[in-house]
Amino acid sequence: MRVDVISIFPEYFAPLEVSLIGKARERGILEVHLHQLRDWTHDVHRTVDDTPYGGGPGMVMKPGPWGEAVDGVLAADPASAPRVIVPTPSGTPFTQKLAMEYAAEPWLLFTPARYEGIDSRVMAEYGARLRVDEVSIGDYVLAGGEVAVLVMVEAIGRLLPGVLGNACSAVDDSFAPGSMENLLEGPVYTKPPEWRGHEVPEVLLSGHHGRIARWRRDEALRRTAKNRPELLTALDPARLDKHDRRLLEELGFPVSGENMAH
Repeated sequence: MRVDVISIFPEYFAPLEVSLIGKARERGILEVHLHQLRDWTHDVHRTVDDTPYGGGPGMVMKPGPWGEAVDGVLAADPASAPRVIVPTPSGTPFTQKLAMEYAAEPWLLFTPARYEGIDSRVMAEYGARLRVDEVSIGDYVLAGGEVAVLVMVEAIGRLLPGVLGNACSAVDDSFAPGSMENLLEGPVYTKPPEWRGHEVPEVLLSGHHGRIARWRRDEALRRTAKNRPELLTALDPARLDKHDRRLLEELGFPVSGENMAH
């Protein structure tokens, strides 16, 4: 996969040189190209922003430099086209499902903004001929979109074939489609069996695969009920067994007919 990032702070992406993503780049699984947006400015101050039309606080990133920058990236492979991802708090939520969708793309172009965002005409211009997605990593505002790009590239990159040492690791992730109907992953443990008075649950030491699977599902249901109760409303009642239903009722989420209510 090829990833291009246009930013006024390309040095922000140094973390992409380490850990799993860094190894993926070394192996040629992931190719990352960083571009300095100011290289496409034409004034002595290398200006990339200006005051917003209509008034208001903050500054808006100018369409000129962004248009030239995107054109410059597209020129690297005229026979192909990237999927453009614009990080913004007002975008579509970034999910594990979307990460899997992006991981299947051969080329992604990220355009992290600063200030109050990029002039909307840039998205209109390229949206007419490319797939342009405005994506949010959460309901909060950052100083810039670079950190959002780091989050997304790591989430996407670890899904590429050959990146994870065990390909099955991604299958059991929280939010992985089909893993546990979007339940959060339960607690995990490793050696030693006792640490500072805390013991590993006996069932995990039993070697009984059926009991272990049941315990893990129960813990996933408990954690989801505690931390993300809204996810339980999306569970398919047809996929819940009697034990699931009994536990959910104990947790305050009784299953009634085709719907779940709290």
